[in-house]
Amino acid sequence: MSQDGATAMDWKKDGQSTNPTGNGIGNCIRNGSNGVVYPPYASHRLRLNPSVDHKPDNYDDLQLDFSPLLFSSLERYLPPALLNSSRDQKVHYMREILLRYFPEGERTRVQKHREYRQKIISNYQPLHRELYTMHAQNFFVPSFLKAISENSEESFRNIMSEPSPGVFTFEMLQPRFCEMLLAEVENFERWVRETKFRIMRPNTMNRFGAVLDDFGLDAMLEKLMEDFIRPISRVFFTEVGGSTLDSHHGFVVEYGMDRDVDLGFHVDDSEVTLNVCLGKQFSGGELFFRGVRCEKHVNVETQPEEIFDYAHAMGRAVLHRGRHRHGARATTSGQRINLLLWCRSSVFREIRKHQKDTSSWCAECQRNKKERQRQAIAATKLELLKRGATAI
Repeated sequence: MSQDGATAMDWKKDGQSTNPTGNGIGNCIRNGSNGVVYPPYASHRLRLNPSVDHKPDNYDDLQLDFSPLLFSSLERYLPPALLNSSRDQKVHYMREILLRYFPEGERTRVQKHREYRQKIISNYQPLHRELYTMHAQNFFVPSFLKAISENSEESFRNIMSEPSPGVFTFEMLQPRFCEMLLAEVENFERWVRETKFRIMRPNTMNRFGAVLDDFGLDAMLEKLMEDFIRPISRVFFTEVGGSTLDSHHGFVVEYGMDRDVDLGFHVDDSEVTLNVCLGKQFSGGELFFRGVRCEKHVNVETQPEEIFDYAHAMGRAVLHRGRHRHGARATTSGQRINLLLWCRSSVFREIRKHQKDTSSWCAECQRNKKERQRQAIAATKLELLKRGATAI
């Protein structure tokens, strides 16, 4: 995919691809009454930069393999020729892109998960219904709202600390919101116990906690990602898809002597991670960070300048790359509950499939690249000195 916002391949009206490789992908499909030629499945691509003025269709009334919100979000990244096509044509195009990431077995799992969510939502009675739609004035502290409304790097840095490169901390949630969300989670867990309903935990590493999306908070969290996290990520995490975040996984984790105690060294399945402490009273539980790594270098040693520990405080957020290696130290007393939002970019994941140079965000790749440059410069200097000595 090109970096200037164009699609990976340009398509002509005569059915011939401008792709110079001659690999057979240039056999296009003429589709629709408008005569626009669309590329076949294998070459479906999204744009890197969205069409910001385009108003996407609503897909809530369709029975789809994936979330209707995902289709609405992806639509702005369609090739220009597709933006004014019928909704069915756009669905077909986006669905085939999404299917690359979801083989048949995964689609079956997604369908079962959708049925699982529907069963919960049909039976669970929320405690605080005001949590289920975004009420920014009631959820966030004024300083955070002001920074988002101004929407500039300067406004974000005015409320943020960056105690370690790529790790940003700031006051975010009002105490009342934290209290309500804690009460909602407790109410949900009470319902689970009383009905003996078997719930899915947030991930393979946490034995306690709940997926907020599963009991109806997904629309609110989608707004949180789109309207509040993506503007910040567009500024600070652009090299890992921060400007193209289009899906999320929202959950709470619980730590304490009768819960998970700590969390091992890992990376998240996200491009950008939001982590906010909701409470309660606790000691210990610090986050420890150990540098950003690509898949190739995820287990290499940590450099001294990458070591950073962070102590949680209620309502205060931590924002970092998903590939920033981290873990949680033992919670030594009390109970700690955190809200996590894993934000993902299908556009970046498409790019990453073809990306060989990750030195723009992997610290180890950066070091290796600088070392190669240093060696090349040293070799050039040595060669010039030899030539000078020979000339004399």
